[in-house]
Amino acid sequence: MRKTTRQIKVGNVLVGGGAPCSVQSMCSTDTRDVSATLNQITSLAGAGCEIVRCAVPDMDAALALSQVKQGSPIPVIADIHFDYKLALKVLEGGIDGLRLNPGNIGEHWKVAEVVKAAAERQVPIRIGVNAGSLEKELLQRYGHPTAEAMVESAMGHIRILEDLGYQEIKISLKASDVLKTVSAYRLLAERVDYPLHIGITEAGTIFSGTIKSSVGLGILLADGIGDTMRVSLTGEVLDEVRVGYEILKSLGLRQRGVNFVSCPTCGRCQINLIKVAEDVERRLQGVDKRITVAVMGCAVNGPGEAREADVGIAGGKGEGLLFRNGEIVRKVPEDKLAEALLEEIEKL
Repeated sequence: MRKTTRQIKVGNVLVGGGAPCSVQSMCSTDTRDVSATLNQITSLAGAGCEIVRCAVPDMDAALALSQVKQGSPIPVIADIHFDYKLALKVLEGGIDGLRLNPGNIGEHWKVAEVVKAAAERQVPIRIGVNAGSLEKELLQRYGHPTAEAMVESAMGHIRILEDLGYQEIKISLKASDVLKTVSAYRLLAERVDYPLHIGITEAGTIFSGTIKSSVGLGILLADGIGDTMRVSLTGEVLDEVRVGYEILKSLGLRQRGVNFVSCPTCGRCQINLIKVAEDVERRLQGVDKRITVAVMGCAVNGPGEAREADVGIAGGKGEGLLFRNGEIVRKVPEDKLAEALLEEIEKL
């Protein structure tokens, strides 16, 4: 059962309050390059990204972000650190959300100005606590970035905003350590009802990062924790979105694109299953149909899985049986299997 949280609105996307867990990413482009940034956002949106974040390191980036916002097909969040003037400028430009820790903005009056401008425009603020950048006093007290220290940091930032009467907040508590991240979110979820942005930060490359993110986010989502998420990978940003949806899909929380099933290859297999499966999966990336596609290698489990799928193949010796809606359509040579499968998907 999902934890009940308050609901906020990031542009036209609802976060928390029972809304589906949304999938986010962050642009890897220089925000000052408006054209490149918009091109990347358009690609991300096409892959299913629902909210995108852009870095705002200086005033030129803050000014450019207003143009990015105007051309973006999805809500845009500004990533702000240290300089309150950057936050005020992107708010003037119509930004949909801020990622900003009030504790590192400086004097209280600076935070108050940002909060006032955000409140006038009903723009939510994400407090983003990262294990790698905790306050010095917390590190001295706890010795190192523990889950408890991360939660205490978050509560300090929350109090600053609450004291200013602002509650359009969401919170993240990210570490590269999976169990530390899970512990921190569990602790915070017991203390606040703000929506939670979940993720494993600095998770790694597409291989290691996908594994860490799947384990960590899978645990949290299965616990009912998580209102929006980003899979942080060292690689192509589109992969962050694809992995995010696969995590949600595996838990039955979201359904986007094809549910792809393929068996592990073994000594019974008499076709090049890896090649066929990779070819089919690659060509299905742009297909957004609520169907199950099975690519199976042998006669033991193959026919059963292929029959249960909307479309599937079960490999034989240098060939395979093609199934659609539980019925055998025809026998197909190995080198034609991927093409035949895709043709049947088009007919659905």
